[in-house]
Amino acid sequence: MAGTEDFFDHIEKGYATKGDYINMGAAMLNGEAVTNAFVKIPLKTLNRHGLIAGATGTGKTKTLQVLAENLSEKGIPVMLMDLKGDLSGLAQPSPGHAKIDERHAKIGFPFKASSFPVEILSLSEQDGVKLRATVSEFGPVLLSRILDLSETQSGIVAVVFKYCDDQKMPLLDLKDFKKVLQYATGAGKAEFTKEYGRISTSSTGTILRKIIELEQQGAELFFGEKSFDVNDLTRIDEKGRGYINILRLTDIQDRPKLFSTFMLSLLAEIYDTFPEQGDSDRPELILFIDEAHLIFKEASKALLDQIESIVKLIRSKGIGLYFVTQNPTDVPNDVLSQLGLKVQHALRAFTARDRKAIKLTAENYPESEYYDTKEVLTSLGIGEALISALDEKGRPTPLAATLLRAPMSRMDVLTKKELAEVIDSSSLVKKYGEVIDRESAYEILNEKIEKAEKLAEKEKNKPAARKTSSRTSTKQNPVIKVLTSATFIRGVLGVLKKVMR
Repeated sequence: MAGTEDFFDHIEKGYATKGDYINMGAAMLNGEAVTNAFVKIPLKTLNRHGLIAGATGTGKTKTLQVLAENLSEKGIPVMLMDLKGDLSGLAQPSPGHAKIDERHAKIGFPFKASSFPVEILSLSEQDGVKLRATVSEFGPVLLSRILDLSETQSGIVAVVFKYCDDQKMPLLDLKDFKKVLQYATGAGKAEFTKEYGRISTSSTGTILRKIIELEQQGAELFFGEKSFDVNDLTRIDEKGRGYINILRLTDIQDRPKLFSTFMLSLLAEIYDTFPEQGDSDRPELILFIDEAHLIFKEASKALLDQIESIVKLIRSKGIGLYFVTQNPTDVPNDVLSQLGLKVQHALRAFTARDRKAIKLTAENYPESEYYDTKEVLTSLGIGEALISALDEKGRPTPLAATLLRAPMSRMDVLTKKELAEVIDSSSLVKKYGEVIDRESAYEILNEKIEKAEKLAEKEKNKPAARKTSSRTSTKQNPVIKVLTSATFIRGVLGVLKKVMR
């Protein structure tokens, strides 16, 4: 009993907070929850990013759901990347269950069912708010990194953007960008060479092939207008709750290039748009990236550098990034080192590689006199996790094996009818539903090339007409040809001389 009291004091002191917080559940000792030993995450430190990890079926998605709905209740908007399609239930209250009540009795506070304001977003042809961005908004640097271009190829992309700026040609979608590339080494070769230097056809060919690869993953649906305004992610409903924006990605799981392209553009746009927040008491927006390994899986070195830079810088804008994945080793070390909150569900040791991963994971957590971290990692049950956070002064909190609270919303997907009702009631679906295809670089260059071809044809026909007229005149007047010849003139002059003598 004395050990339990010491442990309770240890947790209560380590997780004490003066400001507002999210209650994640109760800390456990020797596999049993210690009632009222609450594990509290201060809102003040939620923009320090985080990680939710664990083997399949250990409760990662439910932890994400708990965090999202509690943030919403505190008036903090959330964006979720839903690759498995099991988060839409946030729009409906939990039906409740005896086991949920039993769990909450052990934790020390009653269960409350609730629904939350939800917005359904889409990158593909699925129903929902369409997310789009123009090529111009990406800019040459980000586009080059996404396409994994060499220094020379990146320089060509920069020239293309400069040319379009100089000529006031909007670069809206990928067909605009491809058209300018083709023009640079085709009909507009002389113009480009004069103004910007010679552009290699082999380099433009490589860039075009990489754009086509991106198109094959569905990027043509993402690039274009109307561009999504990231400020629409920060809406609050009439009850003061933050909107939970769920991006449905169930149909692009096998297209990591499109996923990482979208994520980078979104984070870059948020960073450019949101004002500096400084040391605030609460975050402005929290983003959860489910199946985070998809971002890093095929990322080039340049792309990883870009992600790491954004993770380091975006915190000052009041934005928190939370990566959800099976194993912490899925996330690069430089990114992992930036994460303040770590929620680690159970890991399974089936192979030597698994055991090595568990050892590495254990070393990422603070040492504790109450736990053998490696042993706890393999013995946690469903809905239990090791938690390490930051207190309000930015110091690591004590390691706590936690019995997590249950989600207040439904732990299942919406029916087709319920989903349709959420989408039909959305004002953003109407705002971004229309596809705009105004005049841009593609149409302007097509018109320019057509005019140039007509002018060239006209010039070509002019000298041909004069040449034909001259030949015809000579054939029709053979007498004139003889009378004006040098031989005839010299003969006439000779006769005249003889007559005069």
